[in-house]
Amino acid sequence: MIQLLVLLGIAVFLILRLRSVLGTREGFEKPPLQQQPNASKSRGDFEVIEGGPDHDITDHVPEDSDQAQTLAAMKRVEPSFSVTEFVQGARGAYEMIVMGFEKGNLDEIQPFLSEEVFDTFVSVVSAREDQGLTIEAEFVGVRETTLSDAKFDKDTNQAEITMRFVGELTSVVRDRGGDIIEGNPNTIKRQKDSWTFARVMGKDDPNWLLVATDA
Repeated sequence: MIQLLVLLGIAVFLILRLRSVLGTREGFEKPPLQQQPNASKSRGDFEVIEGGPDHDITDHVPEDSDQAQTLAAMKRVEPSFSVTEFVQGARGAYEMIVMGFEKGNLDEIQPFLSEEVFDTFVSVVSAREDQGLTIEAEFVGVRETTLSDAKFDKDTNQAEITMRFVGELTSVVRDRGGDIIEGNPNTIKRQKDSWTFARVMGKDDPNWLLVATDA
C-alpha cells in the first residue's frame, strides 16, 4: 500500500513537471484547426480589398460605366483626389452659388465661377436691377445630388464633372414698390439644375470652377 502511494506521488509529480514544460511551447504550436478558416478569410478579404472596385468611385457611378473609367483616370494623375469629397464640396458650392445669384451677391461667388459663367450671371442680375426687381430667397436644402457625367483630357489633364442637383428653396420677386409679382414666401419650390465643374488635375490649386449651367 505504501509503495502504491509512493508510485502515485511520483506519477503526479512527473505529470505536473511535464505539463509545465509543455506549457512553454504554446507560442510555437500551430493554431487549432477551427481557427484556420478565420485566417484564410482574413487573407481572402485583403485580396478582395486590394483587387476589388474603388468604392470612392462606385459609390457614385456604376462600376463598369464610362464615368467610372474616367474618374479612375483622374485619380491616376492625382491619387489624392476623392470623388466623395468632390461631391460633398459640389453640394455645398451649389447652395452658396444659388443663394449668391438669387440675392445678387456676385462678388462673393466670383472665385468659384468661370469667367463665362460669371459674365452671364452679371448680365442677368443687371437686367433684374434695371427693371427694379428684387428677390428674397431662403435655401431649404438639397434633396438630390447625382454625379451624372465625367470627362477627362489625358493630354491637358483637364477634368470636367457634371452634377445634377434638386434643390428646395422659397423665393419671391418684388417690384419697385415692394409688391410680390412672383412666388410665395410660404411655398417651397423645387429647382433642378445640371452644373459642370472643371479643374486641371495634378495642379496645386484644388479649387473647381463652375463652367456651365443647365436646368
